[in-house]
Amino acid sequence: MAIQVEARSGTSARVRVQKFGAFLSAMIMPNIGAFIAWGLITALFIEAGYFPVGVLGGFGENAAGDPNVGLVGPMITYLLPLLIGYTGGKMIYETRGGVVGAAATMGVIVGTSIPMFIGAMIMGPLTAYLMKKLDSIWDGKIRPGFEMLVNNFSAGIFAALMAVFGLLAVGPVVTLFSDAAGRGVDFLVSNGLLPFTSILIEPAKILFLNNAINYGVLTPLATQEATETGKSLLFLLEANPGPGLGLLLAYAIFGRGMAKASAPGAIIIQFLGGIHEIYFPYVLMKPLMVLAVIGGGMAGIFTLVLTGAGLRSPAAPGSIIAVYAATASDSFVGITLSVLMAAAVSFLIGSVILKTSKASDDDDISGAAAKMEGLKGKKSSVTGNFASSSATDGPIRSIVFACDAGMGSSAMGASVLRNKIKAAGFPDVKVTNSAIANLKDDYDVVVTHQDLAARAEPLTRSATHVAVDNFMNSPRYDEIVELVRASAAAEGGVDPKAPMPAAAASEVDDVSDGDAAGGGNDVLAEESVVLHGRATTQEDAINEAGRLLVDRGAVDATYVAAMHEREKSVPTYMGNFLAIPHGTNAAKDLIKRSAVSIVRYPEGIDWNGKQVKFVVGVAGVNNEHLSILSAIARVFSDKDQVAKLDEATSVDEVLALFGKVNA
Repeated sequence: MAIQVEARSGTSARVRVQKFGAFLSAMIMPNIGAFIAWGLITALFIEAGYFPVGVLGGFGENAAGDPNVGLVGPMITYLLPLLIGYTGGKMIYETRGGVVGAAATMGVIVGTSIPMFIGAMIMGPLTAYLMKKLDSIWDGKIRPGFEMLVNNFSAGIFAALMAVFGLLAVGPVVTLFSDAAGRGVDFLVSNGLLPFTSILIEPAKILFLNNAINYGVLTPLATQEATETGKSLLFLLEANPGPGLGLLLAYAIFGRGMAKASAPGAIIIQFLGGIHEIYFPYVLMKPLMVLAVIGGGMAGIFTLVLTGAGLRSPAAPGSIIAVYAATASDSFVGITLSVLMAAAVSFLIGSVILKTSKASDDDDISGAAAKMEGLKGKKSSVTGNFASSSATDGPIRSIVFACDAGMGSSAMGASVLRNKIKAAGFPDVKVTNSAIANLKDDYDVVVTHQDLAARAEPLTRSATHVAVDNFMNSPRYDEIVELVRASAAAEGGVDPKAPMPAAAASEVDDVSDGDAAGGGNDVLAEESVVLHGRATTQEDAINEAGRLLVDRGAVDATYVAAMHEREKSVPTYMGNFLAIPHGTNAAKDLIKRSAVSIVRYPEGIDWNGKQVKFVVGVAGVNNEHLSILSAIARVFSDKDQVAKLDEATSVDEVLALFGKVNA
């Protein structure tokens, strides 16, 4: 069967740069609308705009003889950096972080004469992070009635100090960096070297490193240039849709197989929709094709330099529609020529590569798409366009969820998918869970966390492998349901009387209420539910949930260390604000009896970049804990139920939401 595996996430330099770029992008992207608003106002109302209006564009004098301030200057100087600073702070410490981050950003704004986007990207997150650390020092130590006083004054005092720090220290450093970067760009332009930046930018896009380049350097520099000249070609260095268009046209005409068939649809998504990652698998499938997009990018930039064309504001996403919407009034011809030249050169180079390639080089586009997801580090929204209709060789009768211990994450994932498959009308498809060490090669589909995929694949080579980033609400579950439906249709339906694989038959069939072997009539007890957890970090939350299991006499005290060990190897974040830390497979001997603990954190816990409000500690002997996990899975797969759990005011309400799981 076809193997669909998402590569493991890691700690390589590429992954760290990706995360850094994603962080920068997360500060800029929510505010792109404000950038576009500023660009439109600039294009329409400045003195050289379509409809010059002094009071809006900031030129001329008012009736009293005072200079018109307008909207353009204040928006670029104050509004946009403050929005970035607030967004960056909120990402770190919610609203409190956003407020102190924005206040501190004012320091770098007033201390310089240039738009302080880079300064905002530094001060917002930094101030929020330090504020969070300071709050943790006196957390739980404030006398009742003084919480608001302490919180408000601590935020105000610290934000003021950071604003002064930004003005005196950060602002001058960022100004030096911006000046140096600007001189570097001027040097490239004046010496005709700017097109060579495509040698860096185009491969970086394929490796998903473009955000660090685009939002960390190009957008701030381009915005600063646009305030001075009304436009900047730097906005289009990464966003030009021409190179991708030429590459896909080459595949549509000279490609083979699935790549040729899917290219026309990909063109619509890439050129009109602006989703450039749709063409990345075509490059990964034939790495030499990176020369085509590099050549196209160089041609596009060279055309921009010759014509002096540019955009007023960022074009996001990189659609031709967004590009034209941001084009300066005097640049439509230059922008059009840039896109066409980029597409033409990319097409010519790509066509030569495809025509001279051997027929055996027609690699699997779906495999390249999976490789792309591995580079990206998460599920891509466009890889479904490359799914092969022949992903399976026969009807799907057995699906197994595999994790390290086979008693927590996999059990809940199996419950969620089982319900989806039953709702789709396939109740006879067996969905089980297992420890990876117990896997045998007689399953049809194997589902693992993306960090475990490389361990499961060698043990089940004949299965279709699906890797997910969380077991609770992965979008890949819907793909699996469609896979089941397609395989059933191809075989005339799944035969409910057909014998199941031996390994599947030996697994636990259904973890719904009442199916757990042994009953486990006190798996979840009232004393193991905490509505207001005291922990503020992921490590402390694991300790808190683990201590509840120890206090119940369910596990040995050293089991908590095994929970931390499990978390280091594979995160237990499940989605929908839920994490279920549990021990490793080797720690099963430390479990005395099955038990589950539930700790709620109303303010949330940072769980490897995900927000977790509910930490469920799990310890299971045999299968006695599976019914409660099934109940928890049903609750957390329903957003309305999660909301009720979030609003619960008593332990009894929490227990009631899970039903009679201990019956």
